[in-house]
Amino acid sequence: MQKKPEKPRVVILGAGFGGLTAAKAMSGFANVTLVDRHNFQTFLPLLYQVSTAGLAADHVAHPVRGALRNTGVAFRMGSPLSIDHKNKSIKLDSSEVLDFDHLVIALGSATADFGVPGVHEFALGMKSVHEAITIRAEVMRRFEDLCRFEDESILSIAVVGGGPTGVEMAGAFAELVRGPLKNDQAHAAAHIDIYLIEAGPRLLPSFSESLSARTKKDLEKLGVKIRLNTAVAAIEPKEIQIKDGTSIPSEVTIWAAGVQGEPTAAKLNLPLIGSRIDVEQSLQVKHYPHIWAIGDISGFKGKDGRFMPMVAPVALQQGKFIARQIERLIKDQPLLPFKYLDKGSMATIGRHKAVVEVKRFKLVGIPAWYAWLFLHLFYLLGGRNKIGTLADWTWNYLTFDRGNRHIMDSM
Repeated sequence: MQKKPEKPRVVILGAGFGGLTAAKAMSGFANVTLVDRHNFQTFLPLLYQVSTAGLAADHVAHPVRGALRNTGVAFRMGSPLSIDHKNKSIKLDSSEVLDFDHLVIALGSATADFGVPGVHEFALGMKSVHEAITIRAEVMRRFEDLCRFEDESILSIAVVGGGPTGVEMAGAFAELVRGPLKNDQAHAAAHIDIYLIEAGPRLLPSFSESLSARTKKDLEKLGVKIRLNTAVAAIEPKEIQIKDGTSIPSEVTIWAAGVQGEPTAAKLNLPLIGSRIDVEQSLQVKHYPHIWAIGDISGFKGKDGRFMPMVAPVALQQGKFIARQIERLIKDQPLLPFKYLDKGSMATIGRHKAVVEVKRFKLVGIPAWYAWLFLHLFYLLGGRNKIGTLADWTWNYLTFDRGNRHIMDSM
């Protein structure tokens, strides 16, 4: 009787959209081990709603082991320290050594400061649940200070970066101030300013100009003070220095100006292009055919010579693609080049306000808002999270309130 060939050993670093998708897709034909420094996956597209009291923090986090249940995929909590290319193994900070036939790097991204002084010291990022809770606590703590003194002091909240994350954050803060905080203490709420700062000439630069203009108009209706063509020179404790020599007051600064490849990748001594891992069109790491890189960390370039956007759809598509690639290798079939199918972009500005763009098709207002709600609820992991999120959204919609205004950071 002929012995069955052993399944290949695949180690995947990172349990984000790409890593988790790849692990599930490979579970049938490979022995897969998924590694992440957290035991949960964060649904990053809704993280800003935790920051602005719209959602409970646990509604955007889902246990990795729960997502892998009944798949046969093993999970290890830890971070990679080094790769032994000769013996095809990787060492984790838990001192465990994992052997592999294929290594998939899906470590994601981190906040990019673009060399601006003071970002890490005085600005708050938006890449983790902890950061989201910190932003919420900081804003609510400053609001309580306004309530205590009831003078003419102004609380300035500045969001730096006019992409989808910055737009959604600024809109959500404006609605928080105009609704729940105004009902809590009208005098304090009237003394809160929301700024949205963008270095370029328009918001949402990846969208059409008409949708950018619509977004700016909707945000201004909410009271957001928009500053375009405003390049940040430095972040200070209570203000933002602009390159033209002026400054903008900011008690709380949220940095949503961009992301870069997760710095952990640099420690693995793999070829980098910028902050991302340099890959072939097949998504194999250059010079290392047994190592692959997907998602935000992957330096894959499209036909236009530009990097793929650091968004969830890219990671999801590459996660499924990488599974097919490894399966093709097992069957001695030639590898294929990755081709990204752009399904469009969307951003929400506030209640009944959103923009959707799919190639030449554009949608704004209430229909776009409902499309945004449905799509994010669809991709959210876990039935409990879906129900909890829907309950929070329904409560917020019907009552114009937000019940997650807790100060729950480490202080």
